[in-house]
Amino acid sequence: MVISAHPRIPFTLLQQFMKDVFIGVGVPEEDAEISARILIASDLRGIESHGVGRLKMYYDRMKNGQHNPVTQFEVIRERAATALVDGHHGVGMVIGYKAMNLAIAKARQFGMGSVAVRNSTHFGIDGYYALMAVKNNMIGMSFTNARPSVAPTFGAQPMLGTNPIAFGAPTDEDIPFLYDGATSLIQRGKVEVYDRLNKEMPDGWVIDQNGRFLNDPAYTLKAMVKDQASLLPLGGSGDEFSGYKGYGLATMVEILSAALQTANFLHATTGIGVDGKLKPFGLGHFFMAIDIESFTDIAQFKQTTGDILRELRASHKAPGQSRIYTAGEKEYDNEIRLAKEGIMIIPQLQREIKAMQQELGLNQYNFPF
Repeated sequence: MVISAHPRIPFTLLQQFMKDVFIGVGVPEEDAEISARILIASDLRGIESHGVGRLKMYYDRMKNGQHNPVTQFEVIRERAATALVDGHHGVGMVIGYKAMNLAIAKARQFGMGSVAVRNSTHFGIDGYYALMAVKNNMIGMSFTNARPSVAPTFGAQPMLGTNPIAFGAPTDEDIPFLYDGATSLIQRGKVEVYDRLNKEMPDGWVIDQNGRFLNDPAYTLKAMVKDQASLLPLGGSGDEFSGYKGYGLATMVEILSAALQTANFLHATTGIGVDGKLKPFGLGHFFMAIDIESFTDIAQFKQTTGDILRELRASHKAPGQSRIYTAGEKEYDNEIRLAKEGIMIIPQLQREIKAMQQELGLNQYNFPF
């Protein structure tokens, strides 16, 4: 079979396919809908590392028992504005969605809502959950730890996850403010994207056990599994460009994602037991929603936030630059464009999609590859 180069698939078709794949491995229909919706949101925003490109990972992990397809969302400790949830190694997107909805409900009643989660799994893009709060005229924050891939400053062993931070706020514009970024220079998914493209990585992203830069993404992915390669924190290696700041932020996220929950941290989240066998990752998350009207008028907040962003964008531009962006603009533009153009599927991803389609007998999908 000849695989076409880079076809574009309508996002609605791709979303339905992902939903059917989740159902095919035992995820209940409502949870499959939530999961597919969160993944396609990543593709639409141009974040290729966390959308359909992750589907095979979830598929494999559910088949090998690292993720439970049926999610048991258990609130095990609760007070007025807070809750502690055990996800029982279910579907991370479902756990995250329900946890943030719980935080929003508490914020609506008490001004703020915070929900800590333990025993979860990979939950897609961090920013999705912050945007859930934004759509309810609230400030939203979301944090998660991840399997070790990042070396501490002056270290050469992966200890921390990419540990992203997401912060969202509504504005008086169509585009909300949304910061969603790993506390590392790149995330593992970026290495995977370079591997799919068979493209060499630049110096400065990844180091080996001797602190030397790695450029081959295929080798890097294999070395990361063996603890022989590490991503670098924001700021890069050493302290010349303040790499300790990214290291400190990653540690902050680890504390929020593990210490409040009495949960797994650092190398306990590898997904591999001491016997070398696969086991659940046991990731932790922390969600917060802030009801703006508990502090100020929502219209005034939106205007002030919008004014801040407009002044930033209108500031003096560096030579050769035509535009200054604020966080969330590029992703918002991508969402409009890719909803029309469709999602580009590169050859390696085509093979993954075709394999899942054939294994599950999803013959109703006539993809052009």
